[in-house]
Amino acid sequence: MVGSAVVYLGLIITTSGLALLVKPNRRLRIPGRSRAVMVAAAGFLLTTAGLSLPAPESRVSRVNMRLDQFAPVWQFSEFHTITIAAPSARVFEAIERVRADEIFLFRTLSWIRRGGQRLPESILNAGEHESLIDVATQSGFVRLAYDFPRELVIGTVVMAPPGTRGPVTPQIFQTPLAAGFALASMNFVVTPDGAGGSVVSTETRVYANSPSARRRFAAYWRVIYPGSAIIRRMWLRAVQRRATSPSGM
Repeated sequence: MVGSAVVYLGLIITTSGLALLVKPNRRLRIPGRSRAVMVAAAGFLLTTAGLSLPAPESRVSRVNMRLDQFAPVWQFSEFHTITIAAPSARVFEAIERVRADEIFLFRTLSWIRRGGQRLPESILNAGEHESLIDVATQSGFVRLAYDFPRELVIGTVVMAPPGTRGPVTPQIFQTPLAAGFALASMNFVVTPDGAGGSVVSTETRVYANSPSARRRFAAYWRVIYPGSAIIRRMWLRAVQRRATSPSGM
């Protein structure tokens, strides 16, 4: 994602400038602290620009999967895929059963994302016994679609105007809402590959329904995107391990 790349490039430049402020480096043509300040300032401006980049809107042209019904319009998204040597039913079952402790770096990245705080069990602080899908749907997410063994869709409200928080239901994703909401939807799609295996994809879409909500969520998304992308990829690999394990783990 371009915005996230700009943000992190800016942070790297800012950090480098601050380091050079402590110890200038003539080889890098930073002989004194004044130039180091300029480098840090340039990095800060680049980071700010990355956080402020506009988020263009995307829209489905036709409904091809259940996710399209609940998230036909979005400004933020990510998509990952993997091929698994297992039939669709087994893969779908693995998606439903994978736990947080099976996903490499999940606990570390979710700990960073929640700022090290101790929170009640949720997708950011998942336990070791329940599947991650079950934890999510018991702590703010809702199942939007369940088409075994083809597609699973879950969703949540990630941003809402003050005083409007309530139970998350599928209807929220299909009715007009007051300005200030941001809705996130995520799916897993399992497609037979014609050779006894499956192609598995996961897509996340976020729709912010007002300019202010879009700006606020854009800044948040561009900071957390790298970690989110790593988690999604590791999640698919955990599904692969479980689906191809002789014991089914």
